[in-house]
Amino acid sequence: MNKRRRIYEGKAKILYEGPEPGTLIQHFKDDATAFNAEKHALIDGKGVLNNRISEHIFTKLEDIGVPTHFIKRLNMREQLIHEVEIIPLEVVVRNVAAGSLSKRLGLEEGTALPRSIIEFYYKNDELGDPMVTEEHITDFSWSTPQEIDEAMALALRINDFLTGLFLGVGIKLVDFKVEFGRHWDGDAMRVILADEISPDCCRLWDIDSGDKMDKDRFRRDMGGLIEAYQEVARRLGVLNETRPPPGAGPVLVSSKS
Repeated sequence: MNKRRRIYEGKAKILYEGPEPGTLIQHFKDDATAFNAEKHALIDGKGVLNNRISEHIFTKLEDIGVPTHFIKRLNMREQLIHEVEIIPLEVVVRNVAAGSLSKRLGLEEGTALPRSIIEFYYKNDELGDPMVTEEHITDFSWSTPQEIDEAMALALRINDFLTGLFLGVGIKLVDFKVEFGRHWDGDAMRVILADEISPDCCRLWDIDSGDKMDKDRFRRDMGGLIEAYQEVARRLGVLNETRPPPGAGPVLVSSKS
């Protein structure tokens, strides 16, 4: 068996060289991290759930015309994706005050915002991914004004879709983080959605109880992270309705419905 060439390893995923030029294999790890990896744990089954949830969401986004790097799921932990040049920005869309926004502005967590807010963070672990403005982004040539406009438009479309998707299964989309990349087809380039969308990068609250169903359960030592992720997957229809016995891990159903 040929050893795959590792292209990149992040806190939650590994990228390997793909089978065809212009493709990569994205592997989802079980690592859970918070506070720029100062807090770290291995949570059995998390990578499987994030792979499946992200596949489901990216497929739905493609169906409504949002371009993504996703090609297909390969197995329980891996996806085949288009290779992109990642724009070094985290694009955060906020609908409800929570997390760092509440701390920075003194807003009570759970306060509905007058409208969705987009924030940019520079992807740099050594600097702690600092918040930046559009002027920083363009002055330091991290992205162009046109790319920023495209990313913001896509982020708002994604927000509209995800808000409705989660609302339909009894979940409030509080905020989420996405990343974009430049995808080249010959001399033509377009900005497309990359990375993942999962409970690792979304704040998801149960509408009735307010229970947190995302990585805040790990950040805040609440416990029950894997059960929360399983519940998100179950409501989205990507897990069997019958819960697996403890220790059995997630049970996947076909990606075709």
